[in-house]
Amino acid sequence: MVAPLQAGLPGAGLVAIVVTALVTWLFYAVTLHLAATFFVGDVPTQPAAAAALAPAVVSLLLQQYAGSGLLILVSVLATVAVDFAAVSYAYGLEWRSTAPLVALHVAFATLLGFALNNIFGFV
Repeated sequence: MVAPLQAGLPGAGLVAIVVTALVTWLFYAVTLHLAATFFVGDVPTQPAAAAALAPAVVSLLLQQYAGSGLLILVSVLATVAVDFAAVSYAYGLEWRSTAPLVALHVAFATLLGFALNNIFGFV
């Protein structure tokens, strides 16, 4: 049986879903902009905001199914694949240039996620 969308999110209701989606989108946009600034140089923030929407939505939709080790891996790989496509499209990069940028984005998001979790204890 498929669990409802609200099962894996904090709280209940439409407000909790919208706030969680916006915070996730902001997190991915900030980490992508940091990675792009580090990799490309001085870039505008609009491509990062546009590209961050897709992996944010995919990660939120797949998190409720990531109960075991294999499903977690599938969820992470799907999110990275969508991130790869969105970054390539938003920045107009070929796949050879997109791969290191996405790797940096994953690294920045992982490090910032761990740091925020240690500071605020979101788990």
